[in-house]
Amino acid sequence: MIKRLLKSFTLNPKKLFLIDGLGAVLSAFLLSVVLVNFESIIGIPTSSLYLLAIFPIIFTFYDFYCYQKTHHKLKPFLKGIAMANLLYSCFSIGLGFYHSKTVTNLGWAYILVEVLIIIILSIFELLVAKQLAKN
Repeated sequence: MIKRLLKSFTLNPKKLFLIDGLGAVLSAFLLSVVLVNFESIIGIPTSSLYLLAIFPIIFTFYDFYCYQKTHHKLKPFLKGIAMANLLYSCFSIGLGFYHSKTVTNLGWAYILVEVLIIIILSIFELLVAKQLAKN
């Protein structure tokens, strides 16, 4: 199944930018609209949630730009968003540790689930970029 997905996305890598962009929109919405209303439940200060939300907002513009791009050499753009996603994941975990005295189990669950999803997507983006380099 993974090989079929890899082949499918290698044939049309723009779909990855669409998936990544939609995920970034969801992350930005959750961080800046939903979670700020539950600060006391998740234990992450509003200012930190807004800071975290800036990154997926930027990623959304990047992803949708790449999705609309007519250029066929998308390998460096896939590698770029994959690396940015991984850095964002590290930053999210770091911010969680910075606020470790106040972050609740629910807050950690959100951070870890989001990071897990991002890491899986980033690895897939890097694999597709590698396949594109071979073709």
